[in-house]
Amino acid sequence: MASSIKSTALEPTRFELAQASRLDQVKRLAPVYGLVILALLLAILFSILLPETFPTMINLRSIIGDKAIIAILSLAVMIPMVTGKIDLTVGYGIVLWHILAISLQTQFGFPWPLAVLTVLVFGGCVGFLNGVLVEIAQIDAFIATLGTGTILYAIAMWHSQGHQVVGVAPEGFYDIAGLFFLDLPITGYYVLALALTLWIVLEYLPIGRYFYAIGANPKAAALNGIPVRRFTIIAFVSSGLLTAFAGVLLASRLRIGQASVGLEYLLPALVGAFLGSTTIKPGRVNVWGTIVGVTILAIGISGIQQFGASFFVEPLFNGVTLLVAIGIAGYAQRRRGAASSRAPSIPSQPASTQSATTTKGD
Repeated sequence: MASSIKSTALEPTRFELAQASRLDQVKRLAPVYGLVILALLLAILFSILLPETFPTMINLRSIIGDKAIIAILSLAVMIPMVTGKIDLTVGYGIVLWHILAISLQTQFGFPWPLAVLTVLVFGGCVGFLNGVLVEIAQIDAFIATLGTGTILYAIAMWHSQGHQVVGVAPEGFYDIAGLFFLDLPITGYYVLALALTLWIVLEYLPIGRYFYAIGANPKAAALNGIPVRRFTIIAFVSSGLLTAFAGVLLASRLRIGQASVGLEYLLPALVGAFLGSTTIKPGRVNVWGTIVGVTILAIGISGIQQFGASFFVEPLFNGVTLLVAIGIAGYAQRRRGAASSRAPSIPSQPASTQSATTTKGD
């Protein structure tokens, strides 16, 4: 199960950097910005090797259009990961949600705004169910969300009878994912808006601090007055809403519903989220690290495909990257634990002071 930990042991402070030599500064910053540098190097390498196809506006539009949905799903996976949980329904839920977004309009006559709202409500309800199963029923998050996701996939198969769901929806629905702004797909701006919103929530609002506290140590968070169950359920609901939104975008982009489409997004979404815990704030799940992780996948897969690689290369690349990301994340956690054991102990606050601090944070 994924865990969220504090990153203070791995993120060098300004004071530490000022006292360190130039070589030590590079060593301290390398884990923080290593993947960012790798993404830039990959982009430069493929631009040199494929000058006529890779560094073009057409390729940029293609990358944004193809990977925006994966980026949103990675952000959806990231939210429960902050609280120390995993949500596998993102790969299964998007199958049902994109089919439902089409069929509600073409088979049941829903206006497209109502169809979109209905899908989002259902997605939030599934997230709530996952939260209840994990926190109230105390089922392991991996097992609970895998079971829920499998049920969603079965419902998608039953609803579509294994066939494509086709029909003509209003142009307004197709514009959700089909419009361009400043010559770039509008889906890229959705990702940017969601990333900014989640960054503000997680880094600057009390709910974000509660999420990280729960992920670091749920028992300690509960002792400090944080309602662990409530905020963990909120994390799963948020994940469900983002998954449903990704399903709406997929339906708007494909213009059909198909049960065989969607499951291939699960692995890249997990890879992006796990990679995100190894950069920007190493050892801690974070928004911009997740975006960097998805960017690494997008650049790498796009470049490899343009070299004419076989169809199996993309899942192979995703699988290897996931293993590497989990390995790096595990190393970061061990390093953080070793640093914590060497750090001098700090006198604990009196219980009354802690309660006052928690009340003030609310």
